[in-house]
Amino acid sequence: MSTPVSATQAPSSPAKVSPTALASAIKVEQLTCTIGAEITNVNIGVAAQDAGMMQEIYALLLKHRVLFFRDQDISRADHVKFASHFGDLEDHPVAGSDPDHPGLVRIYKSPDQPNDRYENSWHTDATWREKPPMGCVLRCVECPPVGGDTMWVNMVEAYARLPEDIKQKIEGLKARHSIEASFGAAMPEEKRLALHRQFPDAEHPVVRTHPDTGEKTLFVNAFATHFTNYHTGANVRYGQDYSPGASQLLNYLISQAYIPEYQVRWRWKPNSVAFWDNRSTQHYAVMDYPPCHRKMERAGIMGDTPF
Repeated sequence: MSTPVSATQAPSSPAKVSPTALASAIKVEQLTCTIGAEITNVNIGVAAQDAGMMQEIYALLLKHRVLFFRDQDISRADHVKFASHFGDLEDHPVAGSDPDHPGLVRIYKSPDQPNDRYENSWHTDATWREKPPMGCVLRCVECPPVGGDTMWVNMVEAYARLPEDIKQKIEGLKARHSIEASFGAAMPEEKRLALHRQFPDAEHPVVRTHPDTGEKTLFVNAFATHFTNYHTGANVRYGQDYSPGASQLLNYLISQAYIPEYQVRWRWKPNSVAFWDNRSTQHYAVMDYPPCHRKMERAGIMGDTPF
């Protein structure tokens, strides 16, 4: 595994690009005022062989939170090599991985396989893990001619724009995140309980600190079930404040991802790639397309314990 680059390692000037790699320097087009940039003049398979370019890409990731690349006609091995530069890759306990490329998860939809309705909700990947992924690299293999876009939202911006009284109220709060209550919900009871034993609920701060930038991020999403330390004298006067008070606050915080001003929407084409910072974003796969094939391959990069 390569040592992950950090914000402090990011070069102050564009990385040098070998003549065989690119015709010219990296080009960056910001897509919205708060999140997202399209990167051109880069083949990520070639970039993975250039440490300086990878530092530059990582610096852009920290700035824009999700990066988009078109026309990436790369192999699965290239995909894995690029993602592995930033850390070890993880398997998914439900989706599974490509047998020849561990850590590369195949998310395939077809007319014969109904949508499972786990992707079309605002979520941060695998927060039910003690150490959720730091980021993911998703490549489109095949997609509908229209529809099937993915949206991302800037949760640093979502936290920054909260009312001050809400910021004070949630300071120090923690929330429980569950795979059993999400992926496990549709399973037979025995299998669901086995999944819970394998992956016990994780507890994370409601406001996490980004380990590279120091930014505060609102860190609750569809996997969060409840606060674990809300029932205190400061928050609860009577029993009515305990359950409704906590659940209404959690729902309010989760709903901050729904605000369009914090979002970007990406239209997929075959060989398009998205690379996002899972620590500061949420995403939503829009299931607005008729029965057809939508084939995506994702490499999830292991992360650290949120603080």
